[in-house]
Amino acid sequence: MTLRRQLRAAVNCGLAILCWSTPSRPQAAIPGEVAIGAQFRIAGTVVSATTAAPLAQTRVSIYDVKAPGAIRSMITSSDGHFEFHAPGAGKYSLQAARRGFIGAAYDQHEQYSTAIVTGAGIDTENLVLRLNPAALLSGTVRDESAEPVRLATVALFREDHSAGVSRVVHVNGTTTDDQGSYEFARLAPGNYFVSATAKPWYAVHFVPPPDEVALTSPTTADRNLDVAYPTTYYPDATDADQAVPIPLKGGDRVQIEIRLAPVPALHLRFHLSEGDGFSMPTLQKKAFDSEQYATNFETELISPGVYDLTGVPAGHYSVRSEGPSGRQLSDVDLVNDGQELDTGNGDALAAVTATVQVLGQKEVPSDLQFGMLDSRRTVTAFQRIDGKGQVHFGDVAPGEYAILAWGPSKTYAVARISSRGAEIQGHTLTVTPNASLDISVSLARGATNVEGIATRAGKGAAGAMVVLVPDAPENHTEFFRRDQSDLDGTFNLRSVIPGTYTIIAIENGWELDWSQPAVLTQYAKHGQTVTVGMQAQASIHLPQPIEVQPR
Repeated sequence: MTLRRQLRAAVNCGLAILCWSTPSRPQAAIPGEVAIGAQFRIAGTVVSATTAAPLAQTRVSIYDVKAPGAIRSMITSSDGHFEFHAPGAGKYSLQAARRGFIGAAYDQHEQYSTAIVTGAGIDTENLVLRLNPAALLSGTVRDESAEPVRLATVALFREDHSAGVSRVVHVNGTTTDDQGSYEFARLAPGNYFVSATAKPWYAVHFVPPPDEVALTSPTTADRNLDVAYPTTYYPDATDADQAVPIPLKGGDRVQIEIRLAPVPALHLRFHLSEGDGFSMPTLQKKAFDSEQYATNFETELISPGVYDLTGVPAGHYSVRSEGPSGRQLSDVDLVNDGQELDTGNGDALAAVTATVQVLGQKEVPSDLQFGMLDSRRTVTAFQRIDGKGQVHFGDVAPGEYAILAWGPSKTYAVARISSRGAEIQGHTLTVTPNASLDISVSLARGATNVEGIATRAGKGAAGAMVVLVPDAPENHTEFFRRDQSDLDGTFNLRSVIPGTYTIIAIENGWELDWSQPAVLTQYAKHGQTVTVGMQAQASIHLPQPIEVQPR
């Protein structure tokens, strides 16, 4: 059962609503909670996922998935016990939250969980709801003399599989205190990475005169103080590819130290002609599957139209600058002191204007969002469609992009893209330097739910990851749908786009790169094919169960 909307309503609102709560009790019925004629009990114990110890004083909440606003809550007894009475057969979302633990729904993975199903001959009275103790990652940033570095910028990254491919994404950031200390609290189990960057407190960047021998001429500044700290990843890597993961389990308290080492600071020169206006180049450096701006440098005007960038560590950068034909992007190795930033030799950034229509609808929904996904599966640009059904993106870097569209209550996929009357194959857009693209995008709306049951040895299997795999998956990443099977093995893949699919169910498949063709092949041959037509259907029921495959 997907929790995108239901968890938002339940967690953000329901856990704080006391008027629906019932008092703690060990075994007796909850006062004021049982309706006359109640037939089913939903009961069990909340335990620590790491020690299996019962968790007293834990708030447990439940709601019917068809009526997520009607939330009931209670506090577990000293033995971690909870109990609710359901007035009839149905599906219920069961959630728990306790201080010092990561709140979760029953058997939750990412935004998915297993719904409790009553009336199906299933034991719902001996449930075990596991909560992971929150982990904490803290440490210090120190300089080359082992002294603490204050106001260092510390970034936290986490390994992520939610997009169907292994990625390392930025999840949090902070700055060190006057003792060089930092802390990231309430972390869920996973593999994390940490980086730190700062400016040496003692650094002095001399400003040379603007002549040919400027950078070799004598200066009163001590060149040993003309240094910078490169971004450093735990433990002592200056390249993200060499960073070491920090595995955290529930309840871990891990401390690490990052040591910053100074390197000679580069002085980079760039020119702005008269009439260009001032537009300082921006430098970005690769950080795992994204890029981060370099910030610890200074810009000095050394003569009319001539600027000096000081305090830059050597390395490979993406540089955005203003050239004769507009904004440009260059990938450059900055290695030499006095190196010229060529503001006229990069790839000119492009502009993309899209006119959007939804097939079968006269008007474009006002809450529709439109975006562009790069090769690293990072959304690089997005905004809401305007009142004319259009969206405009400027400063788009050349490359291949997948076109995405989404809304808060509906899903969409690209059915057709055309440019100047010529249709573009698939949903991928090629952006060339300095292009000004006007495209028309036709969207298909996901209006069909695909329902079925996942089984293991002929019985309904709870907690399996169910994946709806489109034909040519590498070209239709937005067509994928996932769910987690409920207590009776049933699942519901919502808002499916018209097309042909293979449905598979995998045991403990949450950390697989489930969208990759090489991974899918071994599972797809045991899956079931289903076709969703263009004519909107409320739901499709699979005639045969899906056998859960081992990971």
